[in-house]
Amino acid sequence: MSASVHKETAEDLARSVRDGSRSASEIARAFLERTGRTSDRLGTYLHLDPESILAAATAVDDRRKSGEPLGPLAGVPVAIKDNICIRGVPTTCGSRILEAYRPPYDAHVITRLRQAGAILFGKTNCDEFAMGSSNENSAYKPVRNPWDPERVPGGSSGGSAATVAAREAPLALGSDTGGSVRQPAAFCGVVGLKPTYGSVSRYGLVAFASSLDQIGPLARSARDAALLFDSIVGRDPRDMTSRPEAKGVDLEELERGVKGIRIGIPGQFLGEGLDPEIRACLDQVRDGLAREGATELDVALPHARYAIATYYLIAPAEASSNLARYDGVRYGLRAGNGDLRGMYETTRGLGFGREVKRRILLGTYALSAGYYDAYYLRAQKVRTLIRRDFTEAFGKADVLLLPVTPTPPFRLGEKTEDPLAMYLNDIYSIPASLAGVPALSFPAGFTKSGLPIGLQLVGKPVDETTLLRVARAWEKASDAARRAPALAEAAA
Repeated sequence: MSASVHKETAEDLARSVRDGSRSASEIARAFLERTGRTSDRLGTYLHLDPESILAAATAVDDRRKSGEPLGPLAGVPVAIKDNICIRGVPTTCGSRILEAYRPPYDAHVITRLRQAGAILFGKTNCDEFAMGSSNENSAYKPVRNPWDPERVPGGSSGGSAATVAAREAPLALGSDTGGSVRQPAAFCGVVGLKPTYGSVSRYGLVAFASSLDQIGPLARSARDAALLFDSIVGRDPRDMTSRPEAKGVDLEELERGVKGIRIGIPGQFLGEGLDPEIRACLDQVRDGLAREGATELDVALPHARYAIATYYLIAPAEASSNLARYDGVRYGLRAGNGDLRGMYETTRGLGFGREVKRRILLGTYALSAGYYDAYYLRAQKVRTLIRRDFTEAFGKADVLLLPVTPTPPFRLGEKTEDPLAMYLNDIYSIPASLAGVPALSFPAGFTKSGLPIGLQLVGKPVDETTLLRVARAWEKASDAARRAPALAEAAA
């Protein structure tokens, strides 16, 4: 068995399966062995079934031997965040209330991955119902950062980001509501894409905040992220918010460099609270892209400072509505033997964790009689202003460059008793979510202590290509995306 399997790109792995130089079974066994050495320490997976993984890989090998054409992800393991439904496979959303739930259907993205020949490689750990920025809100166990296991991997897609960073899988899917793909990608030193809202179907994604949720890829490179995005993007009639104009990415387009691309810097938004090392890294990337031919200019996002307050009214309001279905009647946990109301209260009291309860209470209050206009409706009006800010900025710039997070990865337990400090960690990721525009986190550099720094590119609607093209240019100019955590190297 090749010792280099885990170091290869998803693109190269798929090519080797298609041309017969490597079998899908060999790849699956290599990643299962690797995951067995690291996942318990990192807490990356909530469900992993080696038997079904090897059976799927064997099926790919059989198709190749029969001469059947293979898809673009043939034999490539793809880890799946545990809020995306796979028929017959536990889907808990990191919550006790769905501990025994096995969906009777596949999410749209799962169907697309099967068609592309991917190997569904387990369900990754996540913050409960995707609510969190550290992956400490999982009801089962926290996820640890592969670069420093005493630090958080980010959330809520921390398991997906950590498993890619640790080389346990070459690709993963996460979901992003206010930064839940981009923030863990930044903390773990991988690429994370939040597509344009509606570009990827939400059918089969367990809902948190329906006007914000998007499924997105995590990968070690821009090309691999594009390959995974291509496999899941597109119109789905089962999702009424699905965009007919959504389109994939031409991989060769990513190699064109950044000459002539206008990069906007929202300088007034980069103020108090931004770690000096992240600011210095942003300046380095800005200057490096300018040397490659990009044009730098100043842009304004005057209403972005209201994004945190706006998001934490809209998202909890939608969550309180979406999570009302978990009542112990139809599926999931049922607790209590008293009357119906007592069963509801006991089930939800035992089944939901503290952060989920907090957001349900916030959202229910914001939607309640006498407060709807003052809070939820006003937040929607501010959301419109934030969206207009981006539209005006893109009248001058092709992409915007800004941080993903104000700080590098913080220590486990550091912010768990201070919800406001935890929420403020999303200050740079939330505006793009409220506007519905695509945004990408890419490995940009490292702190002096060796922790990853991710920066963010925000683009025009359905223009994921330009984001990936700029990220690809930086990959060629820097070694940030090629470095691996010591833990990953030790497990080789």
